[in-house]
Amino acid sequence: MTALEQRLSQFYAYVARMQHYREALALMAWDLRTGAPPKGVSARAEAVGTLSEDVFAMAVSERMEEFLGELEPVREQLDERTRALVRECRREFDRNRKIPRERYREFVVLTTRAESVWEEAKAKGDFLLFRPYLEQIVTFLREFVEYWGYEEDPYDALLDSYEPGVRTRDIDPLFRRLREETVRLVGEIAGTGRRPDTSAFLRSVPPDRQRELCRWVLDVIGFDFEGGRLDETVHPFEISLNPGDVRVTTRYEPGDVRTALFSVLHEGGHALYEQGIDPDLAGTPLWTGASMGIHESQSRFWENLVGRSLPFWERYFGELRHRLGPEWAELTLEQFYAGINDVAPSLIRTEADEVTYNLHIFLRYDLERALIAGSLEVRDLPEAWREQSRALLGVVPEGDAEGVLQDVHWASGSFGYFPTYTLGNLYAAQLREAIARDLGDWDGLLREGELGAVLRWLRDRIHRYGKLFDPLDLLRRATGEEPSAEPLVRYLRNKYGPLYGV
Repeated sequence: MTALEQRLSQFYAYVARMQHYREALALMAWDLRTGAPPKGVSARAEAVGTLSEDVFAMAVSERMEEFLGELEPVREQLDERTRALVRECRREFDRNRKIPRERYREFVVLTTRAESVWEEAKAKGDFLLFRPYLEQIVTFLREFVEYWGYEEDPYDALLDSYEPGVRTRDIDPLFRRLREETVRLVGEIAGTGRRPDTSAFLRSVPPDRQRELCRWVLDVIGFDFEGGRLDETVHPFEISLNPGDVRVTTRYEPGDVRTALFSVLHEGGHALYEQGIDPDLAGTPLWTGASMGIHESQSRFWENLVGRSLPFWERYFGELRHRLGPEWAELTLEQFYAGINDVAPSLIRTEADEVTYNLHIFLRYDLERALIAGSLEVRDLPEAWREQSRALLGVVPEGDAEGVLQDVHWASGSFGYFPTYTLGNLYAAQLREAIARDLGDWDGLLREGELGAVLRWLRDRIHRYGKLFDPLDLLRRATGEEPSAEPLVRYLRNKYGPLYGV
């Protein structure tokens, strides 16, 4: 073994040890959000803080600095995987080295506790209960932004955590174009006065039956249950522990089966991505998505471009109706399709239709930027939320549970995450057009149940690469195009124009 080979072996062993800590932290996070007793939260937060601090210390240690100092000069002698791993470790080293270790630990403990407080505050509709935690979180993030530095907008330092290399100046023109077209389309749809009758969905479906329905639809899209599981939680999420343990959660709403069905398609899309990453990347930070925007492109792809499409249900509606039970026997495909594509401004992001969904993201994007810039304070957030909701969606929440408390992201400190949902929608539409170019008639693929072919294309162009490439590089490789709002604008217009006669 050469000196370089020996050093690489040591480097990979060091990185694998860090990943083992992260797997333990992921399991703790899953447990906290799927049924851990409330009295155990405080002690668990301390444990999470300790392990997170240890990982943080390893990422910015003198030993990591030595590894990077030795490997970066011989970059051309390294294989593609190792070059990417060195790049990611350098990115994390430079970013985290700027934050005092004790401040990082305090932040982790704070956000771990804040998630449980948020859950209680949401249940009670009491923002004042959560406000002190959110004020501390925003203070921490303003501090961290100054440590990290930025060129133009302080929000860029947060966005970079989830969408590496992407800046507000890159996404603002895309969002502006999409916002204009969305507002126009929503107005045209509202002007028709047409609304589907969704009353057929407002009937009780027992949780056990919903659970089996969700397992069935996950199986249809290709989820591997030998390497994953489905659980219940308040706010659905997907979490990956290792290549053989990818977990999906959903929420069962007794009075509307659509909630569980489409949240599990969404989280299942995330899970398909993680299950499709090259196993050779396991044990390194490359075994994850290229970015949250790319990750959300997979969840939104399966939830909407597949799961809310007519040809998909032309194939599977009969089985769905059978699994729902005899009381659903009179429901027609036409009623079902219209009911899952009902366009109307609403209060809850996770239950929003495809057309208005991005307006929910623009609301959060604007508020986050104002909070980080200091032009908006946490105490004024509920009223700012109501004003933005009125301006963008034309609806105003009656209480905080339907407004500022509806998402868990701020409790976890995940500022900069929300715009990746809209980026995911944009990317997903581009991927759909690329698949149609490569595989032929999109509707025909879904109508014939060729989901395996679609999944194989995604595995080949997106999934297997993990974090080998930055998100925009990966998108260009997969589609041959730069990010654009036009594919999504075309998709929404072509789908909802005929559906609503506009």
